[in-house]
Amino acid sequence: MLYLILTPSYVVHEHMEGNMTKLVPENLTFSEVGHLPIVKDFAKKIKLVETLNAMVDSEMQLSPGIAVMAMVLDTLSGRTPLYRLEEFFQEKDTELILGHAVKPELFCDYNVGRMLDKLFDAGTQRLFSQIAQNAMGVFDVDRRRLHFDTTSISVFGDYDFIDPPLKITYGHSKDKRPDLKQFLISMLCVDRNIPILGTTEDGNASDKTLNNELLAGISRHMANHGLEPGAFVYVADSAFVTPDNLEKAKDQNVKFLTRLPATYKECGRAIADAVAANNWIELGKLNQTPATQKRPAAYYRGFETSVELYDETYRAIVVHSSAHDKRRHKRIDRMLEQKRKEIETHCKKINSGPFYCRADAEAAADKIRRAAANSYHSLQYEISKEAKYPRGRPAKGKARAPIGYHYLLDIKIDVDAQTVAPLRLEAGCFVLICNLCGKQERKQWPAGSLLELYKNQSGIEQNFGFLKNPVIVNSIFLKKPSRIEVLGLVLLIALLIWRLMEHCMRLHLKKTKSKISGWKNRPTKRPTSFMMTTKFLSILVARSGNKRQLVKPLKSVQKEFLQALSVSPEVFVEP
Repeated sequence: MLYLILTPSYVVHEHMEGNMTKLVPENLTFSEVGHLPIVKDFAKKIKLVETLNAMVDSEMQLSPGIAVMAMVLDTLSGRTPLYRLEEFFQEKDTELILGHAVKPELFCDYNVGRMLDKLFDAGTQRLFSQIAQNAMGVFDVDRRRLHFDTTSISVFGDYDFIDPPLKITYGHSKDKRPDLKQFLISMLCVDRNIPILGTTEDGNASDKTLNNELLAGISRHMANHGLEPGAFVYVADSAFVTPDNLEKAKDQNVKFLTRLPATYKECGRAIADAVAANNWIELGKLNQTPATQKRPAAYYRGFETSVELYDETYRAIVVHSSAHDKRRHKRIDRMLEQKRKEIETHCKKINSGPFYCRADAEAAADKIRRAAANSYHSLQYEISKEAKYPRGRPAKGKARAPIGYHYLLDIKIDVDAQTVAPLRLEAGCFVLICNLCGKQERKQWPAGSLLELYKNQSGIEQNFGFLKNPVIVNSIFLKKPSRIEVLGLVLLIALLIWRLMEHCMRLHLKKTKSKISGWKNRPTKRPTSFMMTTKFLSILVARSGNKRQLVKPLKSVQKEFLQALSVSPEVFVEP
């Protein structure tokens, strides 16, 4: 690879006897490419442009593959609004980063809008499924562990259309914006967070229904990836647990793992049994990132049992986490405070004044103790005997003689730590259920592996954060619901490439048992795609005709990342 070493004077002029002499030749141009050639290389590996051009019927000068490729590059360049696509490519070397020399004027709003319509007509789910299938055939990805979830995306505007492909309407907002209309995005990922299926859904669609619809065709879909029914595990959140979904999983021979909702009595019963048995399996810590003082790593314990739902028995793992659910503990604190107030009210009624005999004081204390039963509080009381004296001053030199005695009841109310401890222990528990019940399945999937698999559901949550960037979603020129669906396709393709880059780096470091320079040049085994992009911010390419050179040679850290990505440095100078 050739490098062009220039001083800062390459952008200025030199005065010679009143004449302006240019230091840079007329035909020499510069383009800041950053990490975009790496994105193009990954898009080339999954045959993005060729696949879309073959599957989408179009005779436009701007091909479907190049149009989507351009939107993906824009999305992964720093998340600028897609309606500025033409502006984005004005100063770019389109032949280098797109693989074809394309005039920026072709990315005008009109052309891009028409292309969105053509992509919709070709079927967004069909297109993404094929691209994901291409990716699975190229990259070493574990397809046996599936993760499914949905999220809502709030939008501004009326979106009142006749017979739209998806209904943009009000629903349960996961963005905490019930005042806005929304649509849903459902996603199926493998190997923690690599998407292989994604669709846009009605804004008021139910997660329970979407699970059922996916289960009906998941075996057929995974067969395209070379997996038979029973060869993969479907992981979903608690919305999966319905009679229809459980029955569908049984009929389709789909192995699943999910969380049992706390609204089921079997959940409370299983947790109570685990706490009472106190026979926990130590599962240890599962954190993959270093713990901090403010965020210490959670320690897990498990208890194997079973639950019965709708006349079927399922394997259950009661999991206790040292990072207790704060909301549940606050609820316990509120309950204890309410119980204490009730006991204090009883005390005021029963212990309203002095008692004239010890037996009456004992009876009152016993009555209060019975009222406080099962209140998670313990009572301690003392009965003091006090003398009653006649009115007036006693005679000088004579002892004051009492005319009688009365008894005072002093009650101290404390939280019974022994009875509250199981309650707080239960508050830190949740229940996982699955149909991996066979002897071989139990051996392959012990409690710790099941918990780790379920915890990987957080990967799909991180994907939703990527898709819900407000600059992309709220600023796009979406005049039709159909274009929203195509927007989902573009973002899913961008996400697929983003996660594949991250996957390749981590897999390389795992195989070579090495680390790479991360944030603040600290060695890390878990680099992210965003971390990678920050290492290539200063990549500048000079071009003269059809020849290109790097203005500055690649740094050692950049070469490290390229090696981890299995990308040749030539991508920065060769289209």
